[in-house]
Amino acid sequence: MHPQPLVPEPPGDPGGPSGVASRPEQAEELGERPDPATWPALPEPVRDRIAELSAAAVAKLPATDVPRQLRPVAKFAPAKRAKLGGAALLTALGESSQFRTAVIEWLREHRTDALDPNAADSVAAAAAAVLLGESGAAGRVRLVAKNAEENALRAERDAALARSQRLEAELTQLRVELADARKAAESARGEREGEVEKLLKRLREQGVQLRQAKDAAEAASAETARGSAARADEIAALTAQLERERQRVATERARAERAVGDAEVARQSAREAREADEVRLALLIDTIDGAVTGLRRELALGARGARPADMVRGASTGSGQGGKIADVSTLDRYLALPNVHLIVDGYNVTKTGYPELALADQRDRLIHQLSALAARTSAEVTVVFDGAGVLSVPASVPRGVRVLFSDRGVLADDVIRNIVAAEPAGRPMVVATSDRAVADSVRGGGAHPTPSAVLVSRLSRV
Repeated sequence: MHPQPLVPEPPGDPGGPSGVASRPEQAEELGERPDPATWPALPEPVRDRIAELSAAAVAKLPATDVPRQLRPVAKFAPAKRAKLGGAALLTALGESSQFRTAVIEWLREHRTDALDPNAADSVAAAAAAVLLGESGAAGRVRLVAKNAEENALRAERDAALARSQRLEAELTQLRVELADARKAAESARGEREGEVEKLLKRLREQGVQLRQAKDAAEAASAETARGSAARADEIAALTAQLERERQRVATERARAERAVGDAEVARQSAREAREADEVRLALLIDTIDGAVTGLRRELALGARGARPADMVRGASTGSGQGGKIADVSTLDRYLALPNVHLIVDGYNVTKTGYPELALADQRDRLIHQLSALAARTSAEVTVVFDGAGVLSVPASVPRGVRVLFSDRGVLADDVIRNIVAAEPAGRPMVVATSDRAVADSVRGGGAHPTPSAVLVSRLSRV
């Protein structure tokens, strides 16, 4: 710790209080002003003592004796005044002889003990000597600085001794721990050497067993190779025999399947022809029975039977040609006939009624509308769509509607013609299409064509 600069010794003042008050004026007359820079350089204990005394005095002095820069400090709380304003107080004491004189006068009146240069406390004595400007102030300050330096060195020495003792204790503890670690390491090394010896012994035993197993495996491989060759020859012979038997069985099975297929085809054809004839006959009977009753009721023909004029040869009534249905009311009358069959050209109707929709949405909308129409009229309803380009066929459809898709390479128009041709003569049929070729062909089969727009109008009222 380096000694701090000391305050210069101001000229002595042999007088009493008046002499103290006149010392700054004498110094000014002699051209010796106190150096304010030396006050903050005093030893810290002396600075703290002078700051404490001046802080106690500044709050009690008249405002005229307090420099302007210290007036805010005078308003501080007593506990904070010396701590926060100490530097400003020391600077003012060194710069203002008036403030220093006022502080000394206040201390003479209220703190007489604070201005005793011969006090037992070296710090109090040095502070008093500096405030009074005594000639021995520099020596007292040096003494305080020396004592402070010695105390600091003593404190550093004590701290170093304490640190050295702590380090010695830690070193002793580390030596003990190192000894324990060495013992543990020696013990672990002995255990590991024993384990290594056991592992080496086991490894040698396993090496012997591995050689024995390898020799046995080689012997077994040789025996297996000899047996495999014999079994391969036997398997080859059996495979050839099995292949011959398989070919013979396949030939006989193909022959039997052809015979069974021919018989099954014949039976299937006969059964389909018989079923078709039975369906047509039953449908014809139902159609005739319902048509007679319905026609008599609708046309008010009465219960008259055939007349001689009906049996005249060489003339016909044209009943084999279906008439065109041109309006919704006529369509309703035909749909009210018993056992009527409504056949719909699907895309022809949907592209007339709602062409802006996608094809799948067109199909769904038409099928649901036809389902509602079938429920109201009890008519048999069949709708036919072109199957080309249809990616997904609906798995289920509403009740009362038969949905057909033409096969690959077949037009929906041809499917409609085949349906009309398959129906028995005399059954009422209505074909909804705007295709003139389809309408002309189904009219020749006894069906009644109606434009798609008429059916769309009828469906819009369902």
